[in-house]
Amino acid sequence: MSDVVSLAAELLAIPSPTRDEGRAVEFISRWLIARGWNVTLQEVSAGRSNVWASRRGGGVTLSTHLDTVPPYVPPRLDAGKLHGRGACDAKGIAAAMLVAADRLADTGEERVDLLFVVGEERGSDGARAANQLEATSRYLINGEPTESRLATGCKGAWRVTARTRGREAHSAYPHLGASAILPMAELLPSLAALEMPVDDVLGPTTINVGVIKGGTEANIIPGQCEVEMLVRLVGDREPVQTALERWASDRAELRFGSFVPAQRFLVLPGYDTAPMAYTSDIPLLPRWGTPLLFGPGSIHVAHTPDEFIDLSELRASVDTYERLVRTLLAS
Repeated sequence: MSDVVSLAAELLAIPSPTRDEGRAVEFISRWLIARGWNVTLQEVSAGRSNVWASRRGGGVTLSTHLDTVPPYVPPRLDAGKLHGRGACDAKGIAAAMLVAADRLADTGEERVDLLFVVGEERGSDGARAANQLEATSRYLINGEPTESRLATGCKGAWRVTARTRGREAHSAYPHLGASAILPMAELLPSLAALEMPVDDVLGPTTINVGVIKGGTEANIIPGQCEVEMLVRLVGDREPVQTALERWASDRAELRFGSFVPAQRFLVLPGYDTAPMAYTSDIPLLPRWGTPLLFGPGSIHVAHTPDEFIDLSELRASVDTYERLVRTLLAS
């Protein structure tokens, strides 16, 4: 039986930012093969593969992602916590799933699969590919940091780009040009005043302006400005698109990009529950069964230099994953 903390630390020691997950894929594949699992590698792009491990199938799949956001933060143990990039999002979760599934297999329960995907942090190309596999499970337990609560649902995500255009000129003669940055600077504060959908469970729709790009040099009147936004959806996209198009009007061009819908999940009696404001791979994996979302750790420290997972919570999650699988299999 592997110690989940040691296994999580080994995974954290392998840098695996999105698009460079190959070494983590190899480590997990070898770990599973050594323990008698049937392992299928599904290439997503050169050097990057999803990992599907099975025994008999037909039951419950435990799934999470192997990629992390940059930069790499090496693992360290301190005061009952495991720190490092991916500690809670989601390599600690992957380690707990591995140990739980292997424990189930050792007791003769072979109706559990494991699915580890790449690319979740940037477009979820791994999950999109995994949904083409011939999955047999009736239930999918996806792993994200939920503070060890079963999620009642997750917000969706929609990438939107706004662009303003101007006319370049020498900055000494501003009357010969037209700034693209100034009208964008006037537009952005009014985003907060937009009326957006609110859901009784998931809460309000939110918009984050994450990236601003504009101009080329301080001595050139900027000819273009662009902002990248991420909308956290709680329902249908149509009212959001209508509000944004009204906001942009003839002052900015909009481009609507990748989209993951909001979703509600199965919950079981006897567990603490809560909605999650982030997005998971679950909507992209409908072939893998009725979804649940559960994981140790807090999203509030994910993607930060101080990312960590509490060791007692990590160890307890192994038991919880095993208990969830057995409950679902008995239903």
